[in-house]
Amino acid sequence: VQLQASGGGLVQAGGSLRLSCAASGDILDINVMNWYRQAPGKQRELVASITSGSGGSTNYADSVKDRFTISRDSAKNTVYLQMNSLKLEDTAVYYCNVRGWVRVSQNAQRNFDSWGRGTQVTVAS
Repeated sequence: VQLQASGGGLVQAGGSLRLSCAASGDILDINVMNWYRQAPGKQRELVASITSGSGGSTNYADSVKDRFTISRDSAKNTVYLQMNSLKLEDTAVYYCNVRGWVRVSQNAQRNFDSWGRGTQVTVAS
């Protein structure tokens, strides 16, 4: 399964960006779609996640609650991250991560845990 992320860039503090990540492959089911980020000199952290199912349950890091919104388009196997009121400390490389099941043959499937390449988000003062 390949992930293609887009939407990063340079934005002024207080501005907004929308990230997208599309998963491609012979996907049977997606269990969860996540956005992580890694700032220079820091560990990668989970920013937001959304599970499968009707509506999908969401979770956010405390640092982004009420500013970021994760959503998905199940028909397109795509996850989005709407980022509003961006702060300098949101500067990082953002990675999408998708876990689920993929078909490997007519009668077989296996789980997958795929990562996108990362997209740079830079918030300037």
